[in-house]
Amino acid sequence: MKKIVLSSLIVLGLSGAAFAQAATDFASVDSDASGSISLAEAQVAWPDLTAENYAAADVDSSGELSAEEYATATTPPEQ
Repeated sequence: MKKIVLSSLIVLGLSGAAFAQAATDFASVDSDASGSISLAEAQVAWPDLTAENYAAADVDSSGELSAEEYATATTPPEQ
């Protein structure tokens, strides 16, 4: 189930032109260098990202994406 949610996040929230054009490495998106990515930081990189899709990637429900959660969310699903 987790893979389906994360795959949906990629397809719905992190795909398309915004994903291709934005700086997508963790350090670039983590603009305050806090070690995690807030919804606001993620939406700078992907303006169409919804709170629901962000929450789906936040698997530990901490309110921020860790480097591991970010890597999982931004890795294309296996075919």
